[in-house]
Amino acid sequence: MFAGAVIPAVALCGCAENDNPDSPVTGGDGEGKFVFATTIQGTNGVAYDLITGESLDDGELTTVNNGLVNPGATQWVFHNNYLYALAYNQGNAGTTRSYILGNDGQMHARDIEYNISRFSSYGTYNDDIITMSTGDGPKSLADKQGFLPKTLLITYLNVVNETSRSNNTSTGAYSMENFLGNGEYVTLAGAEQSGSKLYCGAVPMGLSQYGVAYEDRKWVRPGYEHLVHEEAGGSGSGTYKAGELVGTQYPDECWIAIYDNENMTNPTLIKTNKISSPCGRFKSQYYQTVWAAENGDIYVFSSSYAKTMTDPGQKTTLPAGVCRIPAGTSEFDDYYCNIEAQTPGGNRSFMRCWPAGGNSFLMIMYDRPLTEKNPAATELAIFDASSKKLTYVSGLPQNISSIGKTVYVQNGNVYIPINVENEEPAVYAINTTTAKAIKGVSIKATEINGFGYLTPIK
Repeated sequence: MFAGAVIPAVALCGCAENDNPDSPVTGGDGEGKFVFATTIQGTNGVAYDLITGESLDDGELTTVNNGLVNPGATQWVFHNNYLYALAYNQGNAGTTRSYILGNDGQMHARDIEYNISRFSSYGTYNDDIITMSTGDGPKSLADKQGFLPKTLLITYLNVVNETSRSNNTSTGAYSMENFLGNGEYVTLAGAEQSGSKLYCGAVPMGLSQYGVAYEDRKWVRPGYEHLVHEEAGGSGSGTYKAGELVGTQYPDECWIAIYDNENMTNPTLIKTNKISSPCGRFKSQYYQTVWAAENGDIYVFSSSYAKTMTDPGQKTTLPAGVCRIPAGTSEFDDYYCNIEAQTPGGNRSFMRCWPAGGNSFLMIMYDRPLTEKNPAATELAIFDASSKKLTYVSGLPQNISSIGKTVYVQNGNVYIPINVENEEPAVYAINTTTAKAIKGVSIKATEINGFGYLTPIK
């Protein structure tokens, strides 16, 4: 993971022709257009196109002579009438570019392109998109062996002013070492704004070299000594260093960090033992599963991803479930629901979830237990938090290859892109009361990667 400032890349023209966050976008005002980020796989390679449309419920759109060609993105984030393309690069900085809908009804790239620090999660606060990761702190904070403390690395992208800034890690205020009081460092999964506060899932990662070495291995639990790596190894997102203990020693806990503002220092930490870590996972990406319902209650979902750990001491015994932080409070109440028990076989989990209006949530479900080989996240379900009921969505195609990364809530429906094998992808409207899906607009493309609603920037 890389720290460092956010450095503008080469400025490009924003007007060349053909050139939710996770949080759901809601409510078009009739003046704008829906924008779809698409991938087109052709015989000569892959192209990415931002195209526009008037409706989610019907019709067919084409990328031919339509839209704005772009470099693509890992995650498309619609925030305050701007569209940001966040690119995740393993171990390296990613390129970010933003887009607007012009008064001419066409998509345009804005002038500035940025190289941002690698991120593993993100969220929003007022006019900022916040990308986050946990990486090595500055050398000035190294211990006597030269080990660097793990530190929260933040990039703030102000969508209105088209500016960016990074947090100052030199003072140690953003250290993630011993974050929970047990010696382990954490990474943050998502950032949900409620009022002026930010609610973040705090995911324990184990002991860094710095944490293992602290006071002669003070934080290594008895019986876990064998988990400290004697030499470096692994690859990709599984790379580790000699002297690290990878993965938490406390898998049956769920922690939430509540920050007073976007500065993200001095959090209030709260814990429940009813669920495991508050996140969904895919490789190095930590998906937000801490969401506010319309009444302000914060629901905290856990996929129990720690079931996939190899060592028995690091496997969670807790099923995928959800707890609650009542609106205006900084503590869990007695709300709990075992989501896993309501799945086929009573042993499946989920990868992602979003608010779907009211007290409903849309969940991407795995087709088999996490402990089995290659579970595919190709099913959907509606969770009604009021009745604690999980209902699988009906009416979806059988040949789903992947499910989109953004949702849109409107008129009792939650919309999400569905990509299918050997067919055009389409947006499906899911009624949150009946959990029935109806096919909406389709696009002549290979995939729909994200979509949302924009009004022209005056």
